[in-house]
Order: sequence, then structure tokens, then C-alpha cells
Amino acid sequence: MQRRHDRKASKNRDLFTEQEKRSRTNHSKRSVGRHEVRSWTTATKQSLCLMWQKVKVQLMLSMSFLVAVFWYCRRLYSFLAQLLKRWSNYLQRKFIRNLSVLTEVDLLGYSAREWKGETKHAKHMREAYEELFWSCHIKYLRQVRRDNYCVLRAVLFQIFSQGIPFPSWMKERDILKLPEKLLYSQGCNWIQQYSFGPERYTGPNAFGKLRKCMETLKTNWTEISATKDHEERGNMCNTLFSDESKEHKLYEAIKFIMLYEVVEAYEQIKNREEATHNLFSLLLARDSSSDPLSFMMNRLNSIGDSICLDQVELFLLGYLLEVKIRVYRLHRFNTEEFQVNYPEEYRREWNEISLLTEDDRYYHIPLFRT
Repeated sequence: MQRRHDRKASKNRDLFTEQEKRSRTNHSKRSVGRHEVRSWTTATKQSLCLMWQKVKVQLMLSMSFLVAVFWYCRRLYSFLAQLLKRWSNYLQRKFIRNLSVLTEVDLLGYSAREWKGETKHAKHMREAYEELFWSCHIKYLRQVRRDNYCVLRAVLFQIFSQGIPFPSWMKERDILKLPEKLLYSQGCNWIQQYSFGPERYTGPNAFGKLRKCMETLKTNWTEISATKDHEERGNMCNTLFSDESKEHKLYEAIKFIMLYEVVEAYEQIKNREEATHNLFSLLLARDSSSDPLSFMMNRLNSIGDSICLDQVELFLLGYLLEVKIRVYRLHRFNTEEFQVNYPEEYRREWNEISLLTEDDRYYHIPLFRT
């Protein structure tokens, strides 16, 4: 009985020991499993951290690259914008500045910009411009460069742009021979003292320079007046009046023609030959131009340099070119002298051109629209 009990107890101990072993084994396995999970998790985290570090470096490099590219593009844009601005200013100085007759602008808009303020004179000028707009149907104007060739420029530009031909007396004579005729046929050696506006040139080469001026006038006038297409003629005028050297030759040629006609009229008056136009008597009655030499020295030589044409000389210009020059004198608004024709006596077949002035010194070109 005792043995049986011992065997049972021994068996139970063995069973307990076996269970304990199994329990320890299972616990050990669970511990190993948990350790393996922890190891895998740690490895994963470490891999992710390592990968993030690499990605982070790449992102930092990429961001740095993008920032550098953005900064470079911004600097490049700023540089190109500055370069474009400089180039635009260069083109403007080279072409627009040299264009002595600008493109048309709105008349009332020009008036509002030029005559701001509430002074009596500013109000007077704005009223004059409004009168031109509403009563005279002048809707636009072309600004003319403000120098002492201004009136000659405004007149010649309109003659050329309208395709007005040579005056009748020029068709009958070769204007290229006028300097030669004045120098040799009429013995006017004093034309060697002729001065070419701002160039202030005098001397023995005056004859040759005058000849070149006359050639420039005849060539360009013939070519432009023969062009029937209005747009093409306008482009030719813009090209011509962007060339300062050619421009000045045109004006000096016109000045010399004025001198030549004064010499002719003076000889007729002195010899009491055929009657001359009364404007020559008026012109020669002035102390500054009592004879052709004084007219050249005191008046013509300074035109283009320090003075421009005065009212009497504007009469002479219209008479020689056979055009009626209608001038709107804004500073004479509300008087009989607001609109004046140069010359007052003109032939019906003469073409008409118009000028606009605020001070009888500088002139612009009015444009009509109905």
C-alpha cells in the first residue's frame, strides 16, 4: 500500500516536472517569439530611420537645388528685364527721339496733359483747344520737335506728306542753279558768309554746301511727291524726318530760296522794274533786313540756331512755296487773330496746310476729322 502510494506520488512528481518543463519550454518559446518581434520591430524602425535619413538628405539637397534654381531664375529674370529696359531705352533714344514729327495724339488729351492747373492762362489754353475740337473739327495733332527749325519742319512735313508738287515757278527753273546764278550772274560774293543754322558755317565752301542742300531738297521732293500711295508716302516722310542731317539740308535750301527771292525783289525795287509783291516791301522796310545782305546776316543765318521765322517771313514762306498756311494761334483765342492765313492773298489753286501754335514760336500739326 505504501509502495503504491509512493509510486503514485513519484508519478505525480514526474508529471508535475514534465508539465513544468513544458511550461518552461512554452514560456521560453514565447520569450523567444517576443524577442524576435521586438528585434524585427527594432530592425524595421532602424531601417526606416536609416531610409528617412537618406531621404531627408536627398530632400534637403533637392530643396537646396530648387531654392538655388529659383534664386538663379529670379536673378536671370531681373537681369533680362533690366537688359530689355536698357535696349528699349536705346531704341527709343535712337529712333523715337530722332523722329522730329511724332505720331498723332488726341487733341483734348494733349491739352489736359500740357495745361493742368487752374491759372487764368491754363484755362484760356484749354478753352482754345476745345474750340479747335468742337468748331474746327481738329481731333488730333502731331507734335513737332521744339527747335528753331520748328516752323520750317512743320510746313515741309505737310507738303511732303500730302504729296504737294513743286510750286509753278520752281518747275520753270532748275533750283540747283540758283546758288550759281546768285554768285556769278548777280555778283553776290557775300553769300560766302552764309551760315548753316546751328552749324554756324561760313567760308569759301558755302557755295558747295548750298548746292548739296538744293540737291537734297529737289531729290526728296520729287521722289515723295511722285509717290501716290498715301501710306508709302507717310513712311517715306517718317524716314526722311528721322535723319537730322538731311532735315537740316532741306531747311537750309528753303532759307536760301527765300534769300534768292529777296535778292530778285530787291533788284526789281531798286531798278523800278515790274511791281513786286507788297510783302517784299514790308520785309525790306525793317531795320534788320533793309537789303539782302542784312537780311541774310541778321535773320537767315540765325534761323535754326538762335531764332525761328517771324510773322513776315512766314508770309514769304507761304508765297514762295505757293501754299496757303493757315495758323491757329491759341494764345490769340477770342480775338480776330486766332486764325491767320499766310499769305493773306493767295490763289485759289494753292494747296492749304495748317499749323497750330501756342506762342508764335513753336508749331504743331493739327489733324482734321469730320
